[in-house]
Amino acid sequence: MPFELCNAPATFERLMETELRGLTSESCLVYLDDIMTVGRTFEKHLNNIRKVFQRLQKANLIQSPKKCRFFRKEVSYLGHIISTDGVKTHPEKTKAVLDWPSPETVYDLRSFLGLYIYYSRFVRNFSSIAGSLHKQTEARSNFNWAVECEKSFNSLK
Repeated sequence: MPFELCNAPATFERLMETELRGLTSESCLVYLDDIMTVGRTFEKHLNNIRKVFQRLQKANLIQSPKKCRFFRKEVSYLGHIISTDGVKTHPEKTKAVLDWPSPETVYDLRSFLGLYIYYSRFVRNFSSIAGSLHKQTEARSNFNWAVECEKSFNSLK
């Protein structure tokens, strides 16, 4: 990749997606120069690694053995932990949510909700829990931090 290319990451991502087209949904995930190969069984996983290596070899792309990790049960990837149990949040990333102080203004509350929306898919019944908080952010309502809001806020944390 030329050094002067201003959008090198996007160009390389496109190259990786092109070369691994057809494998990405069934056997691997690609983000920039990271490739995570998956498989439900050891044999399937080994076969998927073989397919990825064949595609990379065909495209004359070289892997760095120092950066490769094989047959992991759990992987930290893009701020998440991916394992046989599924995808969960990374404890280091959720620390910001846990340490968030109680909002004192609508701006503080909007900031918290904006951050937390990213993690909402990991919280069952998020919309019903956060309902009282969202009402506080409406344009016509006065900011009134009631006991119900504090309960919802702590429940989300």
